[in-house]
This record gives sequence, C-alpha cells and structure tokens, in this order.
Amino acid sequence: MPSAIAHPVGRMCTTVLLAAALNSLILPLSGQAASPSAPPQRVPVLVELFTSEGCSDCPAADALLAKLDAAQPVSGAQAVVLSEHVTYWNRQGWTDPFSLDAMTERQEDYVRRFGLDSSYTPQMVVDGTDQFVGSDGRALLAAITKEANAPKQAIAIEGAAWDHGVAQFSVHASASAGTKLIAVLAADATHAEVARGENAGRTLHHTAVVRVMKQFGADSADGRQLKLPGGPLTQKTEASGPVRLVVFLVDRKTGHVLGAAQQTLQR
Repeated sequence: MPSAIAHPVGRMCTTVLLAAALNSLILPLSGQAASPSAPPQRVPVLVELFTSEGCSDCPAADALLAKLDAAQPVSGAQAVVLSEHVTYWNRQGWTDPFSLDAMTERQEDYVRRFGLDSSYTPQMVVDGTDQFVGSDGRALLAAITKEANAPKQAIAIEGAAWDHGVAQFSVHASASAGTKLIAVLAADATHAEVARGENAGRTLHHTAVVRVMKQFGADSADGRQLKLPGGPLTQKTEASGPVRLVVFLVDRKTGHVLGAAQQTLQR
C-alpha cells in the first residue's frame, strides 16, 4: 500500500482548491434543490467517500458529503452517502478511530477497477462507475445526475429493526447469480479530540461513517431474514443515535452498483 503522503491526486486538493470546493461548489448544491413539483419518487444513487481524519484535504470533502446528504439537490435522485475511513493515513501521526481495513481493501479494489496508480484521499466513487477528487462538487453533481438516469434494479428493505445490537431485516430484489448483496451499518460521528497529525486541534464531523460492511450472496435478496451485528456500534465509545442501514446490489464483474436502498434504525 503506498504511503499516504505519496498520493499525488489527493494532494491536488490544495488550499485554493479546497476553498473553491466549499465556496463555489457547495453553493450550487443549495441552489439546485428540487422544486415542490418534482416527482416524489427518487432514484437511489450510492455515493462513497474514502476519507481519513489524518488527511488535511479531507474535511472539505466531508463537508461536501454532509451538504449533499442534507440538501439532496439533484432532482429525481436520492444520494445514499457513506463515509469510508481508510487506514493508510494512520502511519502519519494520527490513528483515525473510524478507520477500517475493510474500507482500505474496498478502495484498493476500486484502484484496480479504475486503473489508477494508487489510492488517494479524499476520493468519491458514485455507483461504482465514476471516481474523482472528493471535494469536486461539479463532478459530484454530474455523476449523480448521470447515474440517476441509468437503469436500476428496485430494492426494498422490509422488517428492519435494531434488536440488542443487531440489525435484523429482509431484502427483496431481482438479484441474478452475477451479483452480490452488500449490507452496511453507518452512523454520523463527531471527533473533537484530534491531537496529532495534519488535522491536529480540529473538530471533525463525519456523515454516515461505515462501521460494519458485510457481503451476502445474491440469493439473500429473496426476502429471507438477515442479521447484521452492530459491532463497533454497540461499544460505549460510540455516540448514541440513529443507525443507517444501507443495502446495495453490485455486479461482480464490473463493480457497478445496480441498485440501493436505505433505512434509518433507532438504537
């Protein structure tokens, strides 16, 4: 795994670009909100942000993701957002408490699929088909708009409940043998104790931080009851509050997300 400081694409996000991202790119997110006459049905589009508390370029992308989640600016699209904290920045002076090896591995798979030279942060991936620097608001809007107009498979979550630290639910979808079902538990988080590294002294806010991700077979989308243990979400160090249950179908060959759904569970 390349060192985090050797990630040139992430370093393209200089102070000037970060300011532009927040001032000129987040503003369109507020200005393009759907009108009251917009159709009530929105197409779910999965937006993954690979990020780290050790990366000084990442807070701007974290803020963009939060703005997207709150504003839902693309008419006809429902952005289903996930913050996926990688581990390779942990060697640079600060250990991100939300980082998971599984997220680093997931990003490495995207590196191979997109033919990139290395992993980098912040990176956004939309529906497994488009990738770009995570603070690029224009690219984000364009990718969501494109994917909202692409053919999707309908997915329904039913009977979802949080029971003694375990998410129980069923999924209905027309899943073929060439697909896999992925289920995720995520929660918003604030970390006010960044003591070292590039973000030392900062209070960082994260949206839909992935705490658990599990792969199921395609046949698991037939309505049977599924269980997903909450893992870190059951620990006392985790903030209380709602948990997001996100499920999505992925084409095993291409890595493209074929459909997604989300529900909020109360802990």
